[in-house]
Amino acid sequence: MVKKWLAVSAAALMIFTGCSQQKEEAQEHSGKEVEDVGKEVREDSYRSPLTGIVTETESTDRAFAVMVNNHPVARPQSGLDKADVIYEVLAEGKVTRFLAIFESEKPEKVGPVRSARDYFIELAKGYDSLYIAHGYSPEAKELLQSGYIDHLNGIQYDGTLFKRADFRKAPHNSYITYDNIKRGAEENGYHMDEAPAALPFLTKDQAEKLSGEEAGEIMVSYGDPAFDVIYEYDNESQNFHRFNDGEETVDLDSKQSVLIDNIFIVEMGHQTVDKKGRKSIDLTSGGRGYLFQKGMVNEVEWKNVDGRILPFMNGKEAGFLPGKTWINIVPSIDDISFESES
Repeated sequence: MVKKWLAVSAAALMIFTGCSQQKEEAQEHSGKEVEDVGKEVREDSYRSPLTGIVTETESTDRAFAVMVNNHPVARPQSGLDKADVIYEVLAEGKVTRFLAIFESEKPEKVGPVRSARDYFIELAKGYDSLYIAHGYSPEAKELLQSGYIDHLNGIQYDGTLFKRADFRKAPHNSYITYDNIKRGAEENGYHMDEAPAALPFLTKDQAEKLSGEEAGEIMVSYGDPAFDVIYEYDNESQNFHRFNDGEETVDLDSKQSVLIDNIFIVEMGHQTVDKKGRKSIDLTSGGRGYLFQKGMVNEVEWKNVDGRILPFMNGKEAGFLPGKTWINIVPSIDDISFESES
């Protein structure tokens, strides 16, 4: 099926016919229903704040957010399969980059690590994350130096906290381990013992009643086949698999697939700000989006709530399925196409 999508990818760069109409009976998720999720588990159980997965102990771990390279020569990456939430956003030109947010699982190592952008910093701030990057744009450097967010940067720690892999060439070979993240936090006096506020999750009953248009195959165009994304829903595992340039997104070392429960795609205003093609992205105004869950899609609005990009349906906050979430930010919602599984 990936090959079928690749065959039409070039044409899709120029024209996308837009997305199918939403089913009128799309499931509503009121704020009260989302808040009631805790009533479904034992009193001595808790939920991971960024995945909604039941745990036996309450998490007190701070989230950390890592800028991960998505250049073709940096694939496959390390650690993405452990991230709770991943933002995929244009960094410059038609090149995308990831902001991988970790809390429930800790990667042994993560990377390749790339440079900061101001909008990625703002997204990380929404989770009170320790922000980790290697390098920065002028706007990002100014924001970091202002003390806006706790951070570790490879510019200051190249060869110490950040290590260069010998099987890739700079700037695509910088990695950091979880042990070094903890070490860097301790050296800088950053607290790592306060969990982020929880995302809104569906109750078991809400998840079972999800409805929407069938959408087992999704394509997101960023204007270059090397960065266009294909998602395919696996009915057996009930997860989406992700593909770039015909290759599945897997962990470099374990070869484990990056499995996704929620795909949230949002349209935001983009402006090019310099000759290198760097962007300014409107994270605050809200707008159109799609929320893909269980091989189905619903049209939603997105809003920025305390620095987090969240879905709303019929004016009410929509919940995520418990599990991993991938958020694609695109310049135009018309760059999305989807269809039911064949």
